[in-house]
Amino acid sequence: MNKRWQVIFYVSSSGNNPVKDFLDAADPKQKTKILRLLFHIEEYGLQAVIPYIKKFSGTPLWEIRVVGKNSMRILFVTRMGNQIVLLHAFFKKTQKTPSREIAIALTRFKEIC
Repeated sequence: MNKRWQVIFYVSSSGNNPVKDFLDAADPKQKTKILRLLFHIEEYGLQAVIPYIKKFSGTPLWEIRVVGKNSMRILFVTRMGNQIVLLHAFFKKTQKTPSREIAIALTRFKEIC
């Protein structure tokens, strides 16, 4: 039997939860799309959402891609025990993911290691 995946939100040392705050402020339609993807990850694992995720080569980071009127990305890492930690979320306005967004996620990743 496969162990279920657990989706964890990064929380800063000061108690901020930036990905949750981002989702709370998102358009209801987009928020529904993201929550549905996160539910599928928890229920069926990352394999179930392959069309929506991508690994960043040379980093421990992955991204969840949510397309629509305003494309959104959530950067995350996987951890032992079937966990994913959501580190950073942003609206994607350009073809290439801005290095600033990757740097934020990597900084948060280093905090939780």
